[in-house]
Amino acid sequence: MPKERNRASILIGKGLPDFENIKPKEIEKDLPILIEELNNEFSFVENSIDIKLKNNTNIGWKEIIIPLYKIEEKLRWSWSIVSHLNGVSNSVELRKVYSSLQPEIVRFSNRVGQSKVFFKALSNLSEKDAIALDNAQERIIQTELLSMKHKGVGLNKKEREKFNSNSERLAELSNQFSNNILDATKEWKILLTKPEEIAGLPQRSLEAMSKAAKENPLYLSKITNESSAKTGPWLLGLDMPSYIAFITYSQNRDLREKIYKAYVSRASEGKLDNKSLIEEILFLRRNQAKLLGYQNWSEKSLASKMAKSVNEVERLLEELRVAAMTAAKIEIDRLTNFASEETKGEIQKIEPWDINFWSEKLRQNLFNLNQEELRPWFPLPQVLDGLFKLCERLFDIHIKPTRTSYPKWHETVEFFNVHDSNGMHIASFYLDPYSRPETKRGGAWMDECLTKEELENGNVVLPVAYLVCNQTPPIDDTPSLMSFEEVKTLFHEFGHGLQHMLTTVRQPKAAGINNIEWDAVELPSQFMENWCLDKQTINNIARHWKTKEALPETEFKKLQLNQTFNSGLATLRQIHFAITDLKLHELWEKNLGITPDALRRDLAKTTCILQPIPEDQFLCAFSHIFSGGYSAGYYSYKWAEVLSADAFSCFEEAGLDNEEKIKKIGKHFRDTILSLGGSKSPSVIFESFRGRPANTKALIRHCGFSGST
Repeated sequence: MPKERNRASILIGKGLPDFENIKPKEIEKDLPILIEELNNEFSFVENSIDIKLKNNTNIGWKEIIIPLYKIEEKLRWSWSIVSHLNGVSNSVELRKVYSSLQPEIVRFSNRVGQSKVFFKALSNLSEKDAIALDNAQERIIQTELLSMKHKGVGLNKKEREKFNSNSERLAELSNQFSNNILDATKEWKILLTKPEEIAGLPQRSLEAMSKAAKENPLYLSKITNESSAKTGPWLLGLDMPSYIAFITYSQNRDLREKIYKAYVSRASEGKLDNKSLIEEILFLRRNQAKLLGYQNWSEKSLASKMAKSVNEVERLLEELRVAAMTAAKIEIDRLTNFASEETKGEIQKIEPWDINFWSEKLRQNLFNLNQEELRPWFPLPQVLDGLFKLCERLFDIHIKPTRTSYPKWHETVEFFNVHDSNGMHIASFYLDPYSRPETKRGGAWMDECLTKEELENGNVVLPVAYLVCNQTPPIDDTPSLMSFEEVKTLFHEFGHGLQHMLTTVRQPKAAGINNIEWDAVELPSQFMENWCLDKQTINNIARHWKTKEALPETEFKKLQLNQTFNSGLATLRQIHFAITDLKLHELWEKNLGITPDALRRDLAKTTCILQPIPEDQFLCAFSHIFSGGYSAGYYSYKWAEVLSADAFSCFEEAGLDNEEKIKKIGKHFRDTILSLGGSKSPSVIFESFRGRPANTKALIRHCGFSGST
């Protein structure tokens, strides 16, 4: 038996990780020990099952799935700590350790996935004991069998060696791709010193840029006692809060063009160039798919999705594309005419770096809506309070910050406990809300810290989620004042967290977000976004951080009108990403005669109003598909948005001000979508909630396309 673990060890395998004391050196020392132990444990279980198979002894669920889960959970718990820290506390030392250990993780995962003994035992269990298995158990077994097929269990020795070599290389490429984006984002900076260079920027952006200049050692010589947000200098970077603010509000068109081109060309040149990595990733994925018997990676990806085929996905995307294209053409013409009128004919053509700027101007003109001026009504503490009240209203849960100390990876990280209506503690979550461009990767995500599990001694491991965003941080005594988009992002990630935390499934392999088809996993997240414009919710989340005044009714109505503003362009953007992803993984190969970028540009002819400029190397920063889990699956956002819009329309039909019905439907949503996780197929769960299969009507209506089709 292994010795009792040190509290700071990644080998402890249970409880909340001691983030503050888990250092790269300890990880480098401890991970090989863990892999050796797990290999020994797996050999013991595998040999035991092999003997029983040869003796024709019946092997039950507890003898196969339980030991397999225990082994996999030990690895998940430990490696997820390393992966999490690599995303939120990146450093040269940690990056080096992560890269050096990743091949060992891939090798062990492949060993487990390619065990013919386990595959045979699972197949026997599915065939012989199907009657004794419940729905969750049967789904888990079928998922395990498909996963093992996708990990090469059916390959011969030569094919398996090639497959495993490709797997290790793909993991390495994915990590390098992500690191290149982080480094490219971090490297690009420009010091602004003249008033005309910062004209139009909101005060909170100037304060953040002034602070960044003062904290950057490269610019100390430029800083004086008089330096301030008013006088400068101001350091502009490519982190999301800085980029969005500048591209939206800067009156300096030349600088907007400069930062836009820098942003869309990230990781596309020099030592950080991702273009060759993209080609190698696509090449290896195609080879992997063919080794497994598929025509291409898209076909392999969809084998484990809710969608049945590439054609089915394309039909959905085309239905939305046609509706969105009609609206988008009207929107871009309206934007161009407005810009031309405002500049007395100086602007005759809208460029990509003009879209955000003139959209914001037009928004103000049409609705008298200035989103920047609404930030004081969305301080993070108030938004959280309103979000928690919504969860109490819909799902009958209570969320409170913990009063006890807890391990964390950064001083701004918070920890919350979730209680049911009886006051019982049922789950917890970490919240890491703020942008840290030097050490934290961009975007927003939810991940598992602990998965719900009933132990043999009767105790229950409560689920714990990571909720990570990259929003505007507080400055001095001013809290994080959120844009409405940042509010929606927080609600989105919290939807994922709710599905993880409110699970009632007893089998951890199907609890929470586990065992859910990838194209259905965005349902609860996108569902929660809809509530940001619910009247009762907005009254709770939107309070001025100084005066506590509620958001004026006139401003709320402007936000409602804004919901469909330029929705054609926004929808086309997502469809362009989805089709590009699907076609790259279906069609691209080295002898095609064109680069992945050229294929993307060809697809843009029918999915974009403005064609990508030469500097636009978007694929080089498309982390979702090249370093995340969305390869040949980015369409999932739209697929799940159909489900989420249809689900929310159930509340709309009941009347959002009908409190009794809302609570009743909310409970039903919790008892189906949020509770059942991967224990049943998403289509079955959705129909049990909605009473019928999903359709696109609600989404098209929410986008305001009804009159465009």
